[in-house]
Amino acid sequence: MQLKTTQKMVLAAMALSGAAFAQTKPPEPDYTLSYNVGLVTDYRYRGISQSRLKPALQGGIDFAHKSGFYLGTWASTIKWIKDAGGGAPVEWDIYGGYKGTAGDFGYDVGVLTYQYPGHDLAVSPVTTEIYGAGTFGPVTLKYSHALTNLFGFADSKNSYYLDGSATFDLGEGWSVVPHIGYQKVKNTSAASYTDYSLTVGKDFGNGISASAAVVGTDADDTVYFTPAGKFTGKTGLVLGVKYSF
Repeated sequence: MQLKTTQKMVLAAMALSGAAFAQTKPPEPDYTLSYNVGLVTDYRYRGISQSRLKPALQGGIDFAHKSGFYLGTWASTIKWIKDAGGGAPVEWDIYGGYKGTAGDFGYDVGVLTYQYPGHDLAVSPVTTEIYGAGTFGPVTLKYSHALTNLFGFADSKNSYYLDGSATFDLGEGWSVVPHIGYQKVKNTSAASYTDYSLTVGKDFGNGISASAAVVGTDADDTVYFTPAGKFTGKTGLVLGVKYSF
């Protein structure tokens, strides 16, 4: 009788310790550091091709602290600076900000600078913007405000970009993201335009993802064009693949 009682006590202790072990979660790390590299058939930014409607190689590094603060850098091959008479083959972005939540509402505020090393253009394309975004459910609204001239347009300080998007999770790694935005270029009304896109994404796991997007604008084709006369804001299909680690 005493042996049976002892066995029951041992088994109960094992069960309790097992349950406690199963419920224990590893502590949240103070920060995360992630990397990504990708290839797209056309680098479209705010609907306008930055790569002369040609493929581009891209990659970035992101640091995120559990407090909500983050820093990152990202780069892509480009051709538009060369087409404008300059020499920069790469766009290099540096950004930082803070993300948080208030109930069901998420917010993101920060600053982003677009650098073009060795651009050699008379009006600098280097641009710095502050931004603020709010997310509720699947919908995100974002406002970006230029503290400098905007991408080489003279006297364009205080230009802005307002955009909205929604992310719908279809399950099994599939997603659909509709988007619409408006780019206002101060003192150059012909350069202002609306852009739109619809992106289908697939997460294959192990850091690999792919996307297909229909992208277009109502931009003026006498403002946005390649040296060969091709409209860089035309409606087109953009494919992409990315590896994150």
